[in-house]
Amino acid sequence: MIVHRLAWIALVSLVVLVIAGATVRVTGSGLGCPDWPTCWGCLIPPTSVDQIDVEKLDLEKFKTHAARKGIDPDTITRETILESFDPVLTWIEFTNRLASLPLGIASLLLALFSFGGKQNRAWIIGLAVVCLVDVVANAIMGAIVVRSGLQPGIITLHMALAFLLIVFLVTIIWLSRPRNLESKVSFSMQSRLKITSLVFLACLISEGLLGSQLREQTDELAITAETAQGVQRDKWGEELAATVVYTIHRSFSWSLLLTSTLLYYWARLEKERLALEPKLIFAMVVAMMLMGVVLGHIAIYPAVQVLHVGMTSVLLAVTWHWIMRLWSMKAVAIVAQEPVPEAG
Repeated sequence: MIVHRLAWIALVSLVVLVIAGATVRVTGSGLGCPDWPTCWGCLIPPTSVDQIDVEKLDLEKFKTHAARKGIDPDTITRETILESFDPVLTWIEFTNRLASLPLGIASLLLALFSFGGKQNRAWIIGLAVVCLVDVVANAIMGAIVVRSGLQPGIITLHMALAFLLIVFLVTIIWLSRPRNLESKVSFSMQSRLKITSLVFLACLISEGLLGSQLREQTDELAITAETAQGVQRDKWGEELAATVVYTIHRSFSWSLLLTSTLLYYWARLEKERLALEPKLIFAMVVAMMLMGVVLGHIAIYPAVQVLHVGMTSVLLAVTWHWIMRLWSMKAVAIVAQEPVPEAG
């Protein structure tokens, strides 16, 4: 049971970390701490520019980041670096780093305690060790993100490793669950649900990749918005709507709605209790489509962006848990009985 609980703690910590990372991204706080593992050369971030020892900072790193923004690197001096200090952005980024601590501790304990279990021991040990490796790799990736000046491809890989970790943790949660609640499903319905679930998962992964591409474009828009030639935030929606990625992302979202509707309908036909995960999946898909309408047709609000990314991580967790549950169900040759009509 302790493995089960630790996996849950790690999963919740990971979702919180994803939300914190999304907040960093939409607020442009990625370089709020321009160095790693320290922040402005300090273990505890400064709250005022007077607390910064500028001699400890890598000037070339700031010049590289300026070049990405279209700013002449030769204009970057130690004085201009100090002028760029923003305590709010600094502490947003530092909070994101702190949010990684519960996940790291939980992952370490999960790997250690996994050796003491009996149920699915080999699988759980292997997955727990992989989870710990994933967490360490993503911590290193976080350092690379900072040192690369927020290169888009590296940021996407950083997020992809987090979503892969969600799959591993949910698998451990399922394998270490109590075995007293097993479900049954008819042969015909199980086949329908399996195919539809796999199609939904494929669509969700595709939408996630497309969404990451859009977020990279908004990152670029945020960088250029700081220059005179840049597009301001209230015009970002129009700018993104003209891209092929946005068109595909918007159109492809209907596949998620269709498959989630079918999942919920068929699961409810089979058994009401069976429909819990499909009901959650359907509700989250509808909510995310509404967020997409807001982002695409009203404005790209940072809070909506963060909620969109956070809900995507929860949706992936619920979907994978549903697939694990569905594949473990015992198929029977008895279909759901029709209700008996009342006499009279």
